Amino acid sequence: MDEPKKEATHRLDVLGFFCPVPVAEAKQALSSMAEGSVLEVLASDPETLHDLPMMIERTPHAIVDVKQDQGEFTFLIEVMKNDN
Repeated sequence: MDEPKKEATHRLDVLGFFCPVPVAEAKQALSSMAEGSVLEVLASDPETLHDLPMMIERTPHAIVDVKQDQGEFTFLIEVMKNDN
């Protein structure tokens, strides 16, 4: 049986912004979210396909899904643990 799909609890729209804005905004948003929350990041900068996963690797969080559609990228990131 498949694991239920994670649903976004928060949305960050950084369409039209270029690095480092999408990664910086995602990092800031994740830092204030509770464990178990899911952040949906909407981006249009192709660099985010490389930079966002690289940033997430340095955190306890996990990328649940990445979708690409007509030059727009959607990342689902699950908050695993925050030291607030």
